[in-house]
Amino acid sequence: MKKYIFLSTCDTCKRIQKELSLPTEVELQDIKKNPITEEQLEMLYSQVGSYEGLINNRARKFKELGLSPKDVSEEKRKELLLQDYTFLKRPVLIWDDKFFVGNAKKTVEEAKHAVSPK
Repeated sequence: MKKYIFLSTCDTCKRIQKELSLPTEVELQDIKKNPITEEQLEMLYSQVGSYEGLINNRARKFKELGLSPKDVSEEKRKELLLQDYTFLKRPVLIWDDKFFVGNAKKTVEEAKHAVSPK
């Protein structure tokens, strides 16, 4: 499976998508228009090992809900991830059996090497 999960209004997601030069067979999923499903979330969880690794701790919604990311349980993180697309750390690239979550420089570099090994 080759899939790029992103937010179309996110400049960082767009920049990374361009940097990756994704082939046309990669399925694109804009989480604003097509939110992740519980099944997708469980698949990501099985690869990452925690909901904490999937959650965007800088999401404005934390403040709006009066929550602190460090005080949120794993079960609550799962609930938040399914509740609102802004909680997902993005972008997410699924490249065969490899998963790249977030926009950290190291993660993006690893994704580039997976997409275009040289």
